[in-house]
Amino acid sequence: MPSDHPPAPAYTATPGSILHPNKPLYDSIAQANRTLTTSFTLPIRSGRAWTVPAGHILRISTPEGPQVGDLNLWNLHNPRERFWAARTRQLHASHVSTYDRLWSTLPYLRPMVTIIRDSLGPAYGVDKWNGRVHDLLGTRCDPYVNKMLSGDSYDYHCHSNLVRAVLPYGLTEFDVHDVLNVFQVTGLDAQGRYFMEACPAQEGDAIEFFAEMDLLCALSTCPGGDLSVWGWGEGGEGEEGEGEKKGKSMLEVCRPLKVEVFRVEDEGVLEGWVRPEVPAYRGAHGMAVPEGEKQG
Repeated sequence: MPSDHPPAPAYTATPGSILHPNKPLYDSIAQANRTLTTSFTLPIRSGRAWTVPAGHILRISTPEGPQVGDLNLWNLHNPRERFWAARTRQLHASHVSTYDRLWSTLPYLRPMVTIIRDSLGPAYGVDKWNGRVHDLLGTRCDPYVNKMLSGDSYDYHCHSNLVRAVLPYGLTEFDVHDVLNVFQVTGLDAQGRYFMEACPAQEGDAIEFFAEMDLLCALSTCPGGDLSVWGWGEGGEGEEGEGEKKGKSMLEVCRPLKVEVFRVEDEGVLEGWVRPEVPAYRGAHGMAVPEGEKQG
């Protein structure tokens, strides 16, 4: 029979665990003097890739107001190690914020970045529909599902934007993976169905990540813009809903995102930081007993 008490989280950790980063250390990093090394504004409905050295800070912001972005991460030196949205969701939550970490795929399983500042998530909290910001429940929009649902071909979905972005780095469509939807509000309804809400970001909202390893990053400015209007296809004529203007297209609610990379300048602030290592599992996945565990 179901318990009268809510179930405990499946993944918990004691203080000092790698799941719980050293908050004073990351607070110091967030507050340290920094020097800008990379800066660009990503136009609407486009994608771009760039590198971030370990020990640097990555900042993504909304310079002109609400806009959703789809973020991918890879180990710069080994693209087989890439962001794992599902495990991150299990280890932390369906939506991430300050002190949460984005984890890499097996067999590496280590933090790729740690979130050190978030102006939007804590302020937004949980809305009346149980929606939260910085989504790990869903994934990128793509031309395949668009073709399936609408019959139309459109080349600037987030998946396609990310594919174009990584080609100069020797990666292909097969390297593009499930994303962190930054600034996106989502949740599950009473029937367990995925929903999206309009992005609540204001001009200048930002999320900052500390790079735990050398990274290749790619970001797409979603063709749905702030998601206040949503539909499939290039025109994207959304249905009228609460707070929406009938007939308004998705293009009208698209805005750029700004990307900045900073080098930490304060001497000593990184002394307590250690690059995460791969878990020391040295087994062979039971290959010596391929039929399964011995019984008895």
